[in-house]
Amino acid sequence: MTPHDIEHHDTETPAGHHLSLVDRYRLQTWFLGIIALSMVLFMLVQARFILISLVIAIILFSLTADAISAFSRLRIGSWRITNWLASMAAFTMIAVVLLTLSAIVISQVNTVVTTTLTYTDQAIAAVARLAALFSPEAEAAVEASIRSIQVSTYITTAAGQAGNILSATTLVILFVGFLFAERLWFNTKLENLMHDKARARRVGRIIHSIVRRVNHYLLVKTGVSVATGAAVYLVMTAFGLEFAAPMAILTFILNYIPSVGSIIANILLGLVALIQVQEPATALLIFVLGGMIQFVLGSVIDPMLMGRALRVSSFGIIVSLSFWGAVWGIPGMFLAVPIMVATMIVCSHIPAARPVAVLLSREGLPEIEEDDPEPEGLARAAE
Repeated sequence: MTPHDIEHHDTETPAGHHLSLVDRYRLQTWFLGIIALSMVLFMLVQARFILISLVIAIILFSLTADAISAFSRLRIGSWRITNWLASMAAFTMIAVVLLTLSAIVISQVNTVVTTTLTYTDQAIAAVARLAALFSPEAEAAVEASIRSIQVSTYITTAAGQAGNILSATTLVILFVGFLFAERLWFNTKLENLMHDKARARRVGRIIHSIVRRVNHYLLVKTGVSVATGAAVYLVMTAFGLEFAAPMAILTFILNYIPSVGSIIANILLGLVALIQVQEPATALLIFVLGGMIQFVLGSVIDPMLMGRALRVSSFGIIVSLSFWGAVWGIPGMFLAVPIMVATMIVCSHIPAARPVAVLLSREGLPEIEEDDPEPEGLARAAE
């Protein structure tokens, strides 16, 4: 029964019975919502490999869309760079970069796993020495507890999962290629879908705002992560430690996970230092230096460069990390902030969902600027 049917029965149904019909309709709506949410969560979990690859492909496509439109307007004498040529060049660049990064990550993972298995006993002894600082009895207890976990088994399993990187990279490249192929007709499809040019332009501005904010976030995060990884490499090299390059790459990757990633990276840095130097004071110094690097670049430089482009709640980021981490695992934690930014912007334009956007925003002001320029990479793709 719909609300219209309930109103129609209002004049011929007793008040008590009328309230029961309203309650029944609301209960039915809640049950349908719960079922729909359960189905969405089920699909997110079951199709996570394809969905994660698709989201990454969309992000990579959006990163290059504006650049392609800019290049397509360039002229070299009487020769003009066409959209097709610029798109092919961008697609080739993305494919080469992704395959190169995948090869580097896989080789570094194999190196780290092989070396970690060699240093397992030393790592357990190093952690036990830390426990001995509190009480002599704790050293033996901590060592026995860690050995019962069978760390080598977990490390080998994690290394096996790293082989999925190449399959995911191939799927992402395919998705990006099809997105570039569909790019030329995006504007036409949007107008036909909306049945209104004004509404299509409004949707195009929303999409452009999402792309602009996510691109700014990723560019700033990449620059800060590169600087952090380089600083960690220099610190480890200065102290004569091994694994400087793998730790720098791991720090670079983990810094894409807000808050949690930098903490994990610094803990791993301190543990690697403790295994190699055999002196808790020197390892503590390296740990403190790594923490200072993470604080200055992550808590001072990063917010300054980010500016007002990423006005999202810190608590919302933690909730998003927890949710997408539970649904999609570690890749979900990397994608949590871009998905949260897109959700906030979309909800800010839907009156019924505006409270969600207000909660996700930092100052309770989730609106985008009304004078945003027209989308270069999307709305003008058909030119």
